[in-house]
Amino acid sequence: MRSDEGSVEQQLAALEAGALDLMAFPHAEHLRLGYEMLARYSFGDAVTRYSRGLKLLVAKASKPEVYNETVTVAFLALIGERRLVREHASWSEFVSANPDLLDKRCLEQWYSPEQLKSELARRTFCLPRRRISEQG
Repeated sequence: MRSDEGSVEQQLAALEAGALDLMAFPHAEHLRLGYEMLARYSFGDAVTRYSRGLKLLVAKASKPEVYNETVTVAFLALIGERRLVREHASWSEFVSANPDLLDKRCLEQWYSPEQLKSELARRTFCLPRRRISEQG
């Protein structure tokens, strides 16, 4: 799904209903719809709605193993925090100010790749076991 296809409200409704095509839903669109959902709902409500929609999408695509609760919640937390730290007029402005989020590996600042790939991280939100100061 591209940002010019239908209204944001329609896109969010399609996500929540599990009606998007998983193969046409790249990482940048995950971020954009997370950004839009966080503009409309509290963090807790956004996490619930967003994760439920993703679970429906992966189930419909017969790929439930690709859903990762830790990755989902962590990205929503980063988007939510950055939305509140600095006001952005639009998604375009937000993503221009936060290009690191476009890299799926950006969570490796806080998490080891092994932790993110673990079955536990896939099934439930996990706090990071690695701190930024341990990087280097």
